Amino acid sequence: MDFKGWFRTADGTRIDPLTVRDLHSRYVLLVAPVAAQSDRAVRGLLTALFRRRGLPRAIRVDNGAPFGGSGALGLTTLSVWWLRLGVRVEFGRPAQPQDNAAHEQMHRILKAETANPPAANARAQHRRFRRWCQTYNHRRPHEAFHQQVPARFYRPSRRRWPRQLACWSYPQGWSLRRVSHGGWLHWEGRRRLIGRPFAAELIGLRPRGDHHEVYLGPHWLGQLYPGDAGGLRPARRPARKP
Repeated sequence: MDFKGWFRTADGTRIDPLTVRDLHSRYVLLVAPVAAQSDRAVRGLLTALFRRRGLPRAIRVDNGAPFGGSGALGLTTLSVWWLRLGVRVEFGRPAQPQDNAAHEQMHRILKAETANPPAANARAQHRRFRRWCQTYNHRRPHEAFHQQVPARFYRPSRRRWPRQLACWSYPQGWSLRRVSHGGWLHWEGRRRLIGRPFAAELIGLRPRGDHHEVYLGPHWLGQLYPGDAGGLRPARRPARKP
């Protein structure tokens, strides 16, 4: 999943296309302009897509907003939502677009065939995107598939949209706390910043000697020390191999 890069239609309308593609079959699931590269805009498109196509087991994204952030594990409100849907989040290495080279190649084809030159207006551009997806998925042969089309290999996910989001559970003996809507936690007589992506989430505090480890379900977010003037010492994502 990624944003292709914005451009303007002939009448000056800005187009920010969000693209989603099945990694196994190369089948393009979505090319749709969003009003802004925001959590709300992306979540609305993905909700409709996941209800129609099923939930993936994993989503691979870069580190930019709204997918990735600078806090614990690089998570944002959007990627925390994916975790609660039971979807694993795979971040690429920072400043390494070659990690998603096949997706970037698809973007180059998309730009050349739908936006060079762009359509007259946003509605016409959206129609171009839909026609292009039909051609890419059902008519364009791919060398990786011995000149067969992606539609031959794509199957919707059998994982259905859940009736409710996952509720995190924790072992006995852990302290359970609800993060405030601003991302704060009152602990050891002081406000501690956990992070806005975890607002309203139930987290678990595991005592470990002179500090507590902080978890969001099975995900280790970092450490809290009583003597720290600030908040969470955030956990960092392990470096992903190319």
